[in-house]
Amino acid sequence: MSQDGEANLNQEELIGDLRNVLAETESMLKEVVADGSEQGKALREKIAANLTVAKAKLIETERLVAGKAKVAAKATDEYVHENPWASVGIAAGVGFLLGLLVSRR
Repeated sequence: MSQDGEANLNQEELIGDLRNVLAETESMLKEVVADGSEQGKALREKIAANLTVAKAKLIETERLVAGKAKVAAKATDEYVHENPWASVGIAAGVGFLLGLLVSRR
């Protein structure tokens, strides 16, 4: 796998992990709401502030990943339009190799 592919996979895993952390934190915040003490109130405010920051970072990360995907798709499209026969040859070669691998099973 290429470095870009690994980076995209890592970014997608990071986004998934952030979503899980946000969901867990929100559920903890709901549990803390029942606590009426000053410590509970301070904790709620701190958790709420952290959630706001984390959500903003998640949105920014998703935007960056989507932007990189669009750039990669555009570059691929341009390459295919500039080199149609090379693209067909590459696709045929990859298909042939995959066919060999599948037929060996």
